Amino acid sequence: MSEQMTAKERWLAAIRMKPVDRLPFWPKLDGAYPPAQRMPFKDLALDAIHDWIGSDKHTWIADCTRETRKRTAVTTSRDGIFMHTVYTTPLGELRLVKQYDQPSDSWHPIEFPIKCLDGVKLMTAFFEDVSVDLDRDALDKAKRQSAEIGHSAVTAGGIGESPLMYFIEWLAGVENAHLLLADHQPEVETLFEALHRVLVQKARLLCEHSPADVLYMTENTSTTLISPAQYRRYCARHVGEYARLAHEADRNLILHMCGHLKAILPDLAAIPARAFEAFTSPTLGNTTLRDGRQACPDKCLIGGTNAILWTRTADEIIAKIEADLSDLPHHRGIVVTSAGVMPPMCKPETIKRVCEWVKRYPARMDEPR
Repeated sequence: MSEQMTAKERWLAAIRMKPVDRLPFWPKLDGAYPPAQRMPFKDLALDAIHDWIGSDKHTWIADCTRETRKRTAVTTSRDGIFMHTVYTTPLGELRLVKQYDQPSDSWHPIEFPIKCLDGVKLMTAFFEDVSVDLDRDALDKAKRQSAEIGHSAVTAGGIGESPLMYFIEWLAGVENAHLLLADHQPEVETLFEALHRVLVQKARLLCEHSPADVLYMTENTSTTLISPAQYRRYCARHVGEYARLAHEADRNLILHMCGHLKAILPDLAAIPARAFEAFTSPTLGNTTLRDGRQACPDKCLIGGTNAILWTRTADEIIAKIEADLSDLPHHRGIVVTSAGVMPPMCKPETIKRVCEWVKRYPARMDEPR
């Protein structure tokens, strides 16, 4: 089938398990990518690199919500490569410190705000004071961005990260989070409910007002960080509620999950999200496209590769993608991406060759059985 869909139409059809003219292809390039390349790519904007490659683009637009507080406050300041976020409550203050890493163009936590039970209680007070409102100015900006982008890309907005994963990644750290949950389960679960209430408010507003084509939960789920039992007890319940809100509003909810998922695929199958993104293959991940399709026949799978694969030659990358695609009963609901962020050592010429191959691949759009 010759190309006849726009990038937006192709993305949305794949997300909803509908036939597409060809498989969508999206290499996930971030700010770390251009500086690692030779000229002229070194000086090009990401959008221009995507155009040169021929990507089916995926573009984030403004958040149209804002948090308001009555008794608490949050302030952020930068000191060189360090960023300090201070959470102020009537009970005291907590501090998150992040450090900028230039090669990855990203910020990483080096000091977590929650260190003990008192920190759990302070952070609970902070989030219990939060209300989420519609930001009319930001909504107008998002609408302008959406109109400018048109059909050249699918547009995305973010709801957030469910309580357990947010607690682990940003509030307490992996080891301390599990110790606190084991030693002070009732208090930590009270914090989870405060976080969940805020996310429900935001999900409702975004489902009703956001012009984004897709909405994300940036979960970073992996059974290397949490156990399947913890996923079932916390994440599945919380994410399930956001997904139900999106489903009732006929919105496209995508779960960004970039880790090991094989042990929780049956749980993920029960969540009414449209798609799983950053679906990462072995050996970096542990879940193949075939695993995902067998366990979750009605979910779009966005990914199918891994960063290690993208350090190889174009021929090797193509051979692996071809083998994995041939193992599927059909190709509805498949978007080929780099899964996680594209390694900067993968050259634009390599990505372009793979892109051109994906565009020629004879995808089977049989009706799923």
